[in-house]
Amino acid sequence: MEVVCERENLKQALKRVKANKGAPDMDGMTVQALPAYLREHWPSIRATLLSGTYKPQPVRRVEIPKPDGGGVRKLGIPSALDRFVQQAVLQVLQRQWDPSFSDASYGFRPGRSAHQVVERAQGYIQAGYRWVVDLDLEKFFDRVSHDILMSRVAKRVGDRRVLKLIRSFLTAGVLKNALVGATDEGAPQGGPLSPLLSNLMLDDLDRELERRGLRFVRYAVDCNVYVRSERAGQRVMAGLKAFLTGRLKLKVNEGKSAVAQPHTRKFLGFTFSNQVQVKPRIAPKALARFKDRGRELTQRTRGVSVDQLIGTLKRYLTGWRGYFGFCETRRVLHKLEEWIRRRLRCFLWKQWKRSRTRFQELTARGVSRDLAAQTVSSPHGLDAYRFPFLTTIHLGDLKRTMLTYSHT
Repeated sequence: MEVVCERENLKQALKRVKANKGAPDMDGMTVQALPAYLREHWPSIRATLLSGTYKPQPVRRVEIPKPDGGGVRKLGIPSALDRFVQQAVLQVLQRQWDPSFSDASYGFRPGRSAHQVVERAQGYIQAGYRWVVDLDLEKFFDRVSHDILMSRVAKRVGDRRVLKLIRSFLTAGVLKNALVGATDEGAPQGGPLSPLLSNLMLDDLDRELERRGLRFVRYAVDCNVYVRSERAGQRVMAGLKAFLTGRLKLKVNEGKSAVAQPHTRKFLGFTFSNQVQVKPRIAPKALARFKDRGRELTQRTRGVSVDQLIGTLKRYLTGWRGYFGFCETRRVLHKLEEWIRRRLRCFLWKQWKRSRTRFQELTARGVSRDLAAQTVSSPHGLDAYRFPFLTTIHLGDLKRTMLTYSHT
């Protein structure tokens, strides 16, 4: 605990919490107001940490829809002060624990990413392991046993104050609709400590897979094991179900888990080609979500200017390209670019509204008067003639963004 409360560790924790931003707590304190609060109250907070009497506030329950539409994800948002304390504890424990975790574990670990997971999985498939045991844990963060988790923590931490503090974060309770409910199980998903604790809990699973000599990758609660045949996959799946239920008291999600060929499964938004030379591909559901978000951003009735639309769209496209851009899917990306440009043409056409305005805008961009008149009077509007240069002239910044990911 003395290491947790060291000045340099606290400065790094505060910097990280401020960078992550996040919602205000139930008392209305934001992370921006946290430095001033700590200047005034830190001596007493530090005393409670060192004496083992620190009491976290209940987390605020927030429900967000899952990307695939399969219900909601329950988040537990700690107060700004609790986030700061958790981050300070995380930095100390992660330095000690992370080197001991499995090399096949990638989620929420420094210097590791989802792209590395996909590359490793691609290597296994290319090596001939063309069946995958796709394992998904049902409501992991809601059902983790506190006793089992704390027994794993106690094997690595000798300071009783830290053990007591971690358990107090797990049992702090949940605030929903102005009522506080008890938390007898689960690790609130939303606090800085939860990812590290989940990796610690699932380290048992990693060690079991290594003991059996299996080829696998795990990112948080998503685990894929690669085998040479369907029969081997069914055998591995049965053994892992028994291990997770008996050893960790966790349940496999039957609806999302399966033994199948990799090109039929989605893993972290990616899938793989079913060819001699295996290549990562963007999963169909990820493409569908891209179009859903694209439709939302380019709605013709949004009531925003072209510049505002382009600013929002550019940020989304840049982030999306950063995640999916390393896939060798040039044709798919070109089709998405064409689709986005069509949405933008529709947006411009709607903004110009009147026939006279549309005629003037087209002729000002070099369209002949005859073709402009035909376009304005066409029931299909601008899209009937597909003027790609319109979005090029209006939206130069977006064009550069789109071309960048087209050529990646």
